[in-house]
Amino acid sequence: MEFIGSLFGLIGGLGMFLYGMTVMSDGMQKAASSRMSKFLNLVTGNRVMAVVLGAAITALVQSSSATTVMVVGFVNAGILNLSQSVGIIMGANIGTTITAWMVSLTQVSSSSLAFLKPEFFAPLLVGVGAFRLLFGKKGKDDLVANFCIGVGFIFIGLEFMSDSVSPYADSPIFAKAFQVMGGNPILGILTGAVVTGIIQSSAASVSILQTLALSGAVPRAAGFYITLGQNIGTCVTAMLSSTGASRTAKRAAVIHLLFNVTGAILFGAIIFFLSLPMKSFFQGQLSPVEISLFHTIFNVSCTIVLFPFGDLLVNLSGTLVRESKQDKEDEENPNHYTEVEKNLIQHLDKRILESPAIAISATKAEVVNMARITAVNISHAMGILLEEKVEEIQEVYAREKIIDNMQKLLTDYLIHIGNLSLNENQKLEVTNMFNTITDVERAADHAENIAEQAQYAQDHDISFSEIGQDDLKKISNKVMESFEASIDAFENNDLDAVVRTAHLEDQVDEMEEDMRETHILRLSSGDCVPQAGVIFLDVISDLERISDHADNVAGYVKTMI
Repeated sequence: MEFIGSLFGLIGGLGMFLYGMTVMSDGMQKAASSRMSKFLNLVTGNRVMAVVLGAAITALVQSSSATTVMVVGFVNAGILNLSQSVGIIMGANIGTTITAWMVSLTQVSSSSLAFLKPEFFAPLLVGVGAFRLLFGKKGKDDLVANFCIGVGFIFIGLEFMSDSVSPYADSPIFAKAFQVMGGNPILGILTGAVVTGIIQSSAASVSILQTLALSGAVPRAAGFYITLGQNIGTCVTAMLSSTGASRTAKRAAVIHLLFNVTGAILFGAIIFFLSLPMKSFFQGQLSPVEISLFHTIFNVSCTIVLFPFGDLLVNLSGTLVRESKQDKEDEENPNHYTEVEKNLIQHLDKRILESPAIAISATKAEVVNMARITAVNISHAMGILLEEKVEEIQEVYAREKIIDNMQKLLTDYLIHIGNLSLNENQKLEVTNMFNTITDVERAADHAENIAEQAQYAQDHDISFSEIGQDDLKKISNKVMESFEASIDAFENNDLDAVVRTAHLEDQVDEMEEDMRETHILRLSSGDCVPQAGVIFLDVISDLERISDHADNVAGYVKTMI
């Protein structure tokens, strides 16, 4: 029963630790992700800044795996290139050392100063965080509450694990196992890699090792080898994430693996040869602080040593990840998606959802792209009507089909974003994008209606009078100006463009009303044939509705400013 109780305590402690890491990283990521898109611009052509960014992001989200998965997504979406990703991957390994130092705090304070130990304050942190969540104004969006609860659970979980393992610290099984791993670098590294790969968290596996070290059960050589393996094991998440991604994204995951494997081989060889003349040191007991120190030295040293060889890693990844037959077949036999839709699917990579702010930014860029395509279709449809180029009408229909598909793809992706942990501003932005997509698609429907009217006029040999054509040109130009202004407003959160769109929409309304009245007068006087009159009235109605949708889009932007 005692063994079962200890096992339950170990599992429960690990569960609380992982849950605490998740809650804390979610809160930190919320705070950081809104600035992450700005930070990404700094890494362009500057690998040093990329390393700093990778370390900072990982320190905030407390997971090098999460950072690397995001990098794979960014590369797949075309936000980063492989050269830029190398620096962020290197930095991610440095940032992950923060967790190990947090765990080491449990040993820093002496027993006489127990009240300074993190686990002493952990229950208080959980209580403060819980009360803020339950009774605070911000509710689930309270970042301080999430941070307090996360940190509290991390140290409570560590205490559970430590209490569960300590009775077995002197067990011959532990001693023998670590003795074997201490004398066999390959076995030690493999053990660390497998455990980390199964848990899919290097932070958790390092913490388990530190918990065992706290009980005095880990020799230095074995602990060092296991730590090297843990860095390799953390690559599993990124490798799994790259499945089904583009060849470039797979290469980013391979770069992560190459970096950690190379570092492990170098350090493993150094430790092995040093352990021969320094047996007493490497057979001595390893402390949690020494694990943190070694973890930090290893990752920082690997980055310094391998930094100049970043381009070599990129080239080597290209050799290892060759173009598959499927890639060649896709190029030779493209599927039913157009190039525009393929780019959209690639840019809205689900791995980017690890960072809501980046996902929102990428989606917004594609919504703008959809609106620009719609603007082209409106202009093209009017050109066909006025210039009687009906042979081009199929281009409008094809473009309309693309817009419809874009709406579906964007809506599906926004649903995924909506299910993420978002702050209030991000929730409003997602809602506004849902509405904007709907209005843009409806504006595109009106462009299709205009094209159909042009087809009808051609089939029935109907033409407009010179005055009618002039009126259609005037109102269509004004509508295009209004629609373009709404796109600018949406893209740049531009209040001046919002005001300009509203002003233009009022002008379109007045023009539509005046043209409708004067056209009816022309019909009455016989200056215009009835069939042409019906088409004219339908077209100006479609144009007025497009302007209304443009005004709606600008109105959504107004709520964000």
